[in-house]
Amino acid sequence: MKGDPGYFGPDSMMWKVNKEITVLFGGARALLMHAAHPLIAAGARQTSFYQRDPWKRLIRTLSLQNSVTFGTKVEANESAHRINKLHEVINGEDEVTGGFYDALDHDQLLWVHACLQISSIYFYEKTVKRLSDIEKNKYHEENSLAAEMVLVDKDLMPKTHDELKDWVIKKSKESNFLVKTDVAMDVYDIIGGGPVPKHIKPIWPFISFTAFNTLPKEFKEIYGIKTSRLKTFLVNFNLFLLKFTRPFLPPFFRLIAPARWAKQRITRSPNLRFSDKANY
Repeated sequence: MKGDPGYFGPDSMMWKVNKEITVLFGGARALLMHAAHPLIAAGARQTSFYQRDPWKRLIRTLSLQNSVTFGTKVEANESAHRINKLHEVINGEDEVTGGFYDALDHDQLLWVHACLQISSIYFYEKTVKRLSDIEKNKYHEENSLAAEMVLVDKDLMPKTHDELKDWVIKKSKESNFLVKTDVAMDVYDIIGGGPVPKHIKPIWPFISFTAFNTLPKEFKEIYGIKTSRLKTFLVNFNLFLLKFTRPFLPPFFRLIAPARWAKQRITRSPNLRFSDKANY
C-alpha cells in the first residue's frame, strides 16, 4: 500500500528541481530580492518576522514550495490556507514610500512567487544540469498551482518561465521600484551572518556568498554589493565544483529532508505525514 504522492509526485518537474539541497541557495537569494521591494518589506515590517526569528522567515519562504511539492494534498492545502489567513491582515500604508502594501495584492504575491521560482531554476542549472525550455516551462506550469493556492490570479500569470523572468527584470529596472529600506538591510545582515541552525552553519558562508553575488545588478546596487572578476571567478568555480561533485554525494547531502521523507511516505509508509517532519 503506497502513500499519497500529493499534487505532483516523483516524476514531476517540481520534484526534480525542488528536491535539490541547493534550493537553500535559491531561497536566500529570493529573500534578498523580496526585501528589495519596498511594499514586500513593509509587510514584513508589520509582522516583524525578520527581527523575531530570521531563520524561520527563510524557512517560511520555502514552506509552501515544499508542502505543495512533497506533502500530501491535505497538507499542501493546509499550508496554503495558513499563509492566506496570515496575509489577510497584512496591509496598510508604507511608511517609506507612502504606497499601499497588501499581502493579497496580485503583483506583490507574484513578485514573491517569481523571485523564488527564477532563483530555484537558476541554482538548479548552476549546480545540477541545464534544463530545456520545455522542462522550464513544465516547471512553471506545475509551480503555477502553488501560486494559485496563495491567490495569485492565474489569468495574469506570465505564460512561460522566461516571461516570468522578464517580468521581474522589467520591474526591477523601473525607477524607484527597488528601495534600500531598513527591512532590506535587516535581511542583508541575516543572510550575511545571522543566526542559523547548527547543521547549516558549516555551509552557510558559501550559501550566503553565492546568494549575494548571483543577484541581478539592480539588486546588487541596492545592497551595495561590488562586482569583481575575482568574485565572479570564485562563484562560478565553486558552483562548477559543486555540480561536478554532486553525483558522488549520498542523498543526505544532495536532497532536502522533505523530499527524502516524501519518498519514504510514498514507498513505505502511507501514514507518515509531511507536517510531522516540517519543523526541520
